Amino acid sequence: MRELNLALQQAADLIGSADALIITAGAGMGVDSGLPDFRGNEGMWQAYPALGRARIDFTEIANPQAFADDPQLAWGFYGHRLKLYRDTVPHAGFALLQQWASTMPHGAFVFTSNVDGQFQRAGFNPDRLIECHGSIHHLQCSSGCDDIWPADAFTPTIDAQQCRLLSPPPRCPHCGALARPNILMFDDWHWLEQRTAAQLRRYRQWRPQPNQPVIIEIGAGTAIPSVRHFGEQQQVPLIRMNKREAAVRRPDDVAIPLGGLEALQQLQKLLD
Repeated sequence: MRELNLALQQAADLIGSADALIITAGAGMGVDSGLPDFRGNEGMWQAYPALGRARIDFTEIANPQAFADDPQLAWGFYGHRLKLYRDTVPHAGFALLQQWASTMPHGAFVFTSNVDGQFQRAGFNPDRLIECHGSIHHLQCSSGCDDIWPADAFTPTIDAQQCRLLSPPPRCPHCGALARPNILMFDDWHWLEQRTAAQLRRYRQWRPQPNQPVIIEIGAGTAIPSVRHFGEQQQVPLIRMNKREAAVRRPDDVAIPLGGLEALQQLQKLLD
C-alpha cells in the first residue's frame, strides 16, 4: 500500500507540473464503461455465444476474410459492437482527464487503439485524437474503392443469439459492393489508413508546442503493444495504469497497478 501511495503521489506531482496531457489508451479504458475487452476467447465467447458454439475466435471474426465468407455473421459481430458503442456512456474517468487538461496551456492529445469512439462521445476534440486501429464509426469498401465515410446512416438490426445481421448490410456509395468497418483487422492488407494518417499529421504539428507534457497510459496491454510503443517513444514521463501489466522500464515513469477509473479517481483526491 505504501508503494502504491508513493506512486500515486509521484503521478499527481507530474500531472500538476505538466503543460499538456498525452493520453494513451487501450482496451482497458473501456472496461470501466462496461465494454468487453476480448481478452482471450472465453471473454469474447461469453459476449457472443454463437461464436463460442462455432468455436470462432477473435482473430477469425476480426478479419476481412470473414466479410467475404459470411457477411451476415461478420456484420452480426461488428453491427452489434457498433450499436453497443453508440449506446455506451463513457465512465467518469474521461471527464477527469478533460478537467485536468483544461487547466494546462496546451490541453490534451489522445492516442488510442480502441475503435469505439468513446473519447469523442465523452467530448474530446476529434482533431486531437489518433485512432491507430481505425474506427467502427467509419466504413470503407470491401472491393477496393479508395474512400472512407461515416457509418451514421447504418442502423443494424442484429439477432444477438445467432450473431447475425438481419437488416441489409451497408454498401459502398461508389460501386455498391459490401462495405466493412474502417478498422485494421488481423491479416488485413486492404485497410485504408488515410484517416489515421491525417490524425498523426495533426499530432506531429501539435507535439513541439508543449515543453513539459506527461503521458497517462490507461489499460494498454502487451499482447498488441501499439499503445505502449507509441507512449514510450515520446521520451517524456509516463504514468502507466494497468491492473495486470503495470511494470515500467524507465526510472522517470510511474506504475499504478489499478484499473483506469480507480486510478484516475485516486489521483483526483491528491490533485484536489
